[in-house]
Amino acid sequence: MMRGLERVWCVGVCLLLGTGAGLAESHAALMPVPRSVEYGAGRLALAGVQVKAEPLEDAADRFNVETLTGCLARHGGGTGTGAAAIVLRRTGASEPWSVPGERVGEDSREAYTIAIDDKGAEVKARSSAGVYYGVQTLCQMIQGAGWLPEAKVRDWPSLAYRGTMVDISEGQMLRVGEIKKELDVMARLKMNQYYLYNELTIALDGLPPAAPGARMSKADVRELVRYARERHIEVIPCLELYGHLHDLFRREEYSELADFPHGVEFDPGNPKVHALLEDWAAQYMDLFPSPFVHIGFDETWQLQQAAKKGAGSPTAYFVEQLQRVNDLFQRHGKTVMAWADIMVKYPDIIRELPKGLLASAWYYDPRPDPEYKKWIDPLAEHKQPFLVASGVNGWSEIAPDYKLTFDNIDTLLAAGRKRGTLGLINTIWSDDVQMLKRPVLPGIAYGAAAAWQEKPVDRERFFAEYAEQEWPGAGGAHVAAALTKMAAGESALQQVLGQETMLALWQDPFTAKALEAARSHGKELREARLDAEAAERELLAGEAAGVAEGDLQAYLVECRLMDYAGMKFQYAVEIRAAWDGLGAKPDESKLGNDFDNLVVSQQHGKIPDLMEGITELKPQYEEAWLREFTSYRMRAGLGRWDAEYEYWRRLQAKLFAVLDGYDAAVGLPEFERILPKD
Repeated sequence: MMRGLERVWCVGVCLLLGTGAGLAESHAALMPVPRSVEYGAGRLALAGVQVKAEPLEDAADRFNVETLTGCLARHGGGTGTGAAAIVLRRTGASEPWSVPGERVGEDSREAYTIAIDDKGAEVKARSSAGVYYGVQTLCQMIQGAGWLPEAKVRDWPSLAYRGTMVDISEGQMLRVGEIKKELDVMARLKMNQYYLYNELTIALDGLPPAAPGARMSKADVRELVRYARERHIEVIPCLELYGHLHDLFRREEYSELADFPHGVEFDPGNPKVHALLEDWAAQYMDLFPSPFVHIGFDETWQLQQAAKKGAGSPTAYFVEQLQRVNDLFQRHGKTVMAWADIMVKYPDIIRELPKGLLASAWYYDPRPDPEYKKWIDPLAEHKQPFLVASGVNGWSEIAPDYKLTFDNIDTLLAAGRKRGTLGLINTIWSDDVQMLKRPVLPGIAYGAAAAWQEKPVDRERFFAEYAEQEWPGAGGAHVAAALTKMAAGESALQQVLGQETMLALWQDPFTAKALEAARSHGKELREARLDAEAAERELLAGEAAGVAEGDLQAYLVECRLMDYAGMKFQYAVEIRAAWDGLGAKPDESKLGNDFDNLVVSQQHGKIPDLMEGITELKPQYEEAWLREFTSYRMRAGLGRWDAEYEYWRRLQAKLFAVLDGYDAAVGLPEFERILPKD
């Protein structure tokens, strides 16, 4: 009998390893992939199953029960009237959050096991966090009309710290509800840190708004901390306490604190700076209970100039400010983190780093340095503890560059693991104020899976598995197809416009450089538009199949904007070709038929197409913006859309004037003389 059972479990192991591909597909995809899953032949029906916690002592235990009960209810189970039970068994102290010195391994705080048979199931872990992660996996395992497969699962993370950093300062101000959506995705995929990047957008007592309208209240911060901690995620303040503070220095009352008038960086030698930082540190520590704090210190580009001004060295200036800020927080028991780009630029800094500081080695493109030697090796050589920081490349693209994002995460993690990284910070910047945040969620999910599991994420299946987790059923399949097409369309568009497609979108398409790029990449422009339109169809099909209203709006806007970008640069080539084809002195019939009707005419001309396209899309974009963000910076962002419409309106008006006043004896002006000028 025992050999028979062993044979059944072996079948499960073989299926997991892919030797029984046809049968393996019957099991739900798990994200992140656990260390070990063995499937048996039986199943546990969920109708009437009870949920128990042993022990049931604190809020974390109760939340684990609530989470599983809610999950079962969504699948028609968990009424608690049957004989079968799922037991959530915590064997040690609660230990709900990550701490300095966190370790990984089979006996770690976040490790868990699952055992399921036809009589019931058990999720077992040392801590409440481990139990919570086991619950998340168990929820993913539910299949069909509400049953769990017979299985044994053993799992623990490959990295101790798995975080996402989200920027609420350089672009739009995220709504609290939108941040909670991000936290929900992170929690389901077992991330344990959320870095709230703030230059001066969190309201501090005694400090006027550095950017009017961009204030996250202390009550908002406390609510986010509470919500995240309930889900075993630490909200870590990610600050800027040296550079990136122009929003402060542009106010006249604080301008003297900068190293240069109305500058970007603090003047470390100014005693008023020290008093201000003391006050800020006290307020931040009151807001954020996390044992970690990230103090920034990246991109201090004025460092060399400031050193010359003060007759010191860049290293001395940086270390002086770093030591002072580090001491501020270490005196209160905080573990301090800082970006490492300046440290590796001036390696002497690494030798003088404060003891206990964690460096964050960041770079967002593997192409120039696939092993990130420049960014990691100086830290590793000095045995400086560090985390690696990847980026979801969407801050200057129309749609996120998923391929570059996944390449960056995979290669940076591989390089970091070789040199002993403690974890991953996956960053979401908003440098370009046009970006929408919902479409970066797949990048957050990819980083979460990659940081937890031991093996690389299966890219071929990622979109399908992610979409199934977010939108179960037919709707999710359509979204997965749309994401694949969006990725292809963005890649094709970049071959024409370069990496920063969102920035290039607003440029004059009739410059010699833009026309040459569009002419030589006509195939890619067509591919980008076809991919964007195919993605739009899939997203609309997803909505029709039951995806919640509004969930996909940001994706739809980006697809339509990608299509508009392709059309704009296609049309520029066609408009210029039509003009050049007229010759110097065309007859009026040719001018009307070959140019007016095809290009200028309000009835189906190319220029009205572009005018209508951008104006029809603008309110859709505005609605998507307000779902995610407050109205802060929205009007400035929409100014680009207005300018885009105005460019085409002015060009149309100028062409109408040329056509109306055309004299065959004089001929046509040069095309460049007609173009709108700033």
